[in-house]
Amino acid sequence: MLDSLRDAARSWVAKLLLGVLVLSFAVWGIADVFRGGLSSNAVLSAGRSEVSTTEFRLAYDRQLQFLSQRFNQRLTREQAQALGITNQVLSQLVAGVVLDEEARHMNLGLSKDRLARLTAEDPAFHDASGRFNPSRFSDVLRQVGMRPQDYLQNRAQVARRQQIVEAVTDGIKAPDTLLKALALYQGESRTIDYITLPLSSAGEIPNPSDSDLKAYFDAHLAEYKAPEYRKITYVKLEPEDIADLSSVTPEEIKDYYDKNISRYTTQETRAVEQLSFPDADAAKAAHEKILAGSSFDDIVKEQGKTLDDVKLGTLEKGSLLDQPIADAAFALAQGGVSDVVNGAFGPVILRVTAITPRTVKPLSEVEAEIRKTIAVTQAASAVLGVHDNYEDERSSGATMAEAAAKLKLKAVTVDAVDSSGNGPDGKPVADIPDQARLLPAAFQTDPGLDNDPLPIGTNGYLWYQVDGVTPARDRTLDEVKDKVVEQWKAEEAQKRLMAKAEELKKRLDDGTTLDALASELSLDKQTKRGITRSSTDTELSAQAVAQVFGGPDGMSGIAPAASDNAQIVFKVVESVEPAGVGPDTIPEDQRQGFAARLSDDLLDQLVAKLQTEFPVTVNQAAIDQALAY
Repeated sequence: MLDSLRDAARSWVAKLLLGVLVLSFAVWGIADVFRGGLSSNAVLSAGRSEVSTTEFRLAYDRQLQFLSQRFNQRLTREQAQALGITNQVLSQLVAGVVLDEEARHMNLGLSKDRLARLTAEDPAFHDASGRFNPSRFSDVLRQVGMRPQDYLQNRAQVARRQQIVEAVTDGIKAPDTLLKALALYQGESRTIDYITLPLSSAGEIPNPSDSDLKAYFDAHLAEYKAPEYRKITYVKLEPEDIADLSSVTPEEIKDYYDKNISRYTTQETRAVEQLSFPDADAAKAAHEKILAGSSFDDIVKEQGKTLDDVKLGTLEKGSLLDQPIADAAFALAQGGVSDVVNGAFGPVILRVTAITPRTVKPLSEVEAEIRKTIAVTQAASAVLGVHDNYEDERSSGATMAEAAAKLKLKAVTVDAVDSSGNGPDGKPVADIPDQARLLPAAFQTDPGLDNDPLPIGTNGYLWYQVDGVTPARDRTLDEVKDKVVEQWKAEEAQKRLMAKAEELKKRLDDGTTLDALASELSLDKQTKRGITRSSTDTELSAQAVAQVFGGPDGMSGIAPAASDNAQIVFKVVESVEPAGVGPDTIPEDQRQGFAARLSDDLLDQLVAKLQTEFPVTVNQAAIDQALAY
């Protein structure tokens, strides 16, 4: 997550568009904190330019909301602090304040007409027709406690910064030399000869000695640690938990069945073949041949087609949108051939090769299903009442089990489960409802506490309590000996396989041919051609592909195979540069991406230079005050 945050703050799109305070009210909104009460002390200052506490808090909340949306969860203030959002926002605002000071030194300005156009273009102030609305302008600013002159000043500030940014970055393109080098890099292909060493090449691995096993166990103690387990009792309330099947009458079941008969009906389907003709005369001639004794198959062959060419598929009547064809196909007997049918796209002759009749499940077959459906539907309206009754029972001193029993619910106890849902045997504990919510909640509460219920499904509740905690502990070697032996042997096999591969590579580098090594080991020497840096292969892992390009033509190497824990020993026998490549062979989006990164680098350098000319002062007390609200 931290890497993603760094990526989000790295580009100048983030640094400027999040740093400059263009107030996109319609997207972000502004908290009530901006309606007053903050100190006028500057958070940042450079020369005579500064960033107020209000501007800092706005940028902070906007960045917090942006990252919350990116990670699909609302970040708390504590998470924001741990992730360093304050420093990210400060780095963005530093860029803005030194640009402001440079703009002031350059005496950059903005005409009133241009400022008015920029304001009118802000979608936050548009009405339903998409036009600027003065009333909307006043209302939005009033809602967030901002004066019109403050907004206009901010707009002008942003425009002045943009003049500097555009002067530095407009027209930047990646040099053709760089693009051609990239094209050569991406297009280079290599051929390798290689042998694959299976894991069995490591030989039979004996069991470790007691001392080796103990040393391995001690070095990997954390991997065998028993996690914390919790004993959890829960009571689930959903409509199906309180549905009374016996309350549903036979009349209700019959009425539901009749009204929903389509759910229990499988419509007739037919396998239809369709032979099309260019005109009515050709279709008529073909039909006359069929009447004279030729088969449908004969006419298909005569037209140079196969049966696959004329199959429409197995279809319901409603799936055939051409009504004349649908009517004709469903009027035929199985194996029957139609007269000429004038379809929407010309004349056709049809044949039906199979018919699956319409079927309707009898009421007796679906009665239990319908009974449950009706009972659950009726129970849905009673869930809230049962919820309130359960809460009343608990408030009166009843235990979870007592309250559940009184309301005909089940109190279920899970004797031991870890935070991943596994029991002490390492296997998943079955039938834990809404595990993704219940377990995190249960591992964040304390034993014996009466917790608020978790909402589940579309209309349900889940009460829970922790009855006991078994702390995490270090397991003894005897408890996990079989597993430790298995993992020790697996690692030992890999070590021996790598040692064998390294020995073979050394011999290959010393002049032994790959053919000789393959013959000696009774392995096949293989050749792989056309490998590029972006290749994906069923035999070479991504790491192997990277290593193939890790040195010059003629190099040798060792790399993991794509599967089975095997290793390959390879030698690059040919490198081929792509012919006819140039800057234009790089896709436009990649060229634009390089141009954007060059622009970012130039702007980074500009800001770094401006910071030496206009040292930035940070007011930590003002930051603390801004974040206190």
